[in-house]
Amino acid sequence: MKIFISAGEPSGDLHGSNLAKALLAKNPTIELFGFGGSKMQEANCKLIYPLADFAVMGLYQALKAYPQFKKILQLAIDHFVRCKPDVLVLIDYPGFHWHLAAAAKKLGIPVIYFVPPQIWAWASWRVKKMRRLTDLVLCNFPFEETWFKQNNVPAKLIGHPFYDQILNQKLDENFIAGEKSKPGLAIGLLPGSRNQEVAMNFETLFRAATLLNKQHPETRFLVAAFSEAHKTTILNKLKTTTLPIEVYTGKTPEIMNLVYACASVSGSVSLELLAAQTPSAIIFQTSPLMSIAARILKNTPFITLVNLLAEKELFPERFGYYCSSKWVFNQLSDWVKFPEKRNALAQELGALKASIISAGASKKGAIEIINFIENKKAQAASAA
Repeated sequence: MKIFISAGEPSGDLHGSNLAKALLAKNPTIELFGFGGSKMQEANCKLIYPLADFAVMGLYQALKAYPQFKKILQLAIDHFVRCKPDVLVLIDYPGFHWHLAAAAKKLGIPVIYFVPPQIWAWASWRVKKMRRLTDLVLCNFPFEETWFKQNNVPAKLIGHPFYDQILNQKLDENFIAGEKSKPGLAIGLLPGSRNQEVAMNFETLFRAATLLNKQHPETRFLVAAFSEAHKTTILNKLKTTTLPIEVYTGKTPEIMNLVYACASVSGSVSLELLAAQTPSAIIFQTSPLMSIAARILKNTPFITLVNLLAEKELFPERFGYYCSSKWVFNQLSDWVKFPEKRNALAQELGALKASIISAGASKKGAIEIINFIENKKAQAASAA
């Protein structure tokens, strides 16, 4: 049994690695190949290309990267011809993955989406591509499964693989205890996992922190940097500041769990903030062109997953190309001035967490993928 897994960004690399482990736990003889990152490689998936290290955002960046994407696609096609997999498994990253799925289908390789793109939220006309290019969509949320089925796309609910990661996390209790022993009210700043997210959003978070500290001198700040490169970039921006701020890598879960509140870039990180029951202000600052396009294509009342699951705005959110630092400051300052508001929100997050977060998505996904392959082989054998 041969499976090709493709993930084009750091979160996808994480989900791909957990899926790889679950597949091999079910059947140790499975051969895993794919596009991804270091986590997938560590999980015994042979990388054809480190696509997770090549994550791009926005139309302009995608156009700039087109020649490289074309080369990467050809690497996949060459592998498909040389070592035809039983299935192609895609993880989010729809732009490139539509082309990868089309190439696989031309060669008779079925396609399964594990962690599908949120096309129910943005540019829902893309469901036609999903219907044409995939054989099965493994859904993360109940409403997602319903939506795909209503649009005649084969779909099955397995839950979100982030829940597996969250529930199995082992926090660095020494780090948490050390930070809690320091004076001051700790506020978390989460600038995102992609280079462009950090470039577009960190200044906004930093200005908001500066405003907050001026109003509330007891506050101090912990930045959760995704990588050492991001940490270096952020520290360079902080060279002349007197703000009480520290930057850490590899401590994002710990920071989420120990701080009073957070300001975060939008993304699946909101599910981790939900699990930590940490009140958070969510932003996503982007280019004017991307902001206009997103507002035209947006189909849902919220951009934050937690708000969509709650069907109301639990995490205050702001999306656009304008600077949101004052808005972020206002949200955080309100929680600092009125702890009862912050605590009431934390209780609501706890109730939502109890109702939706459960483990097992990666294991369920592995079972569905293996069953799909076995059923396809049985059908081929009976037709022969």
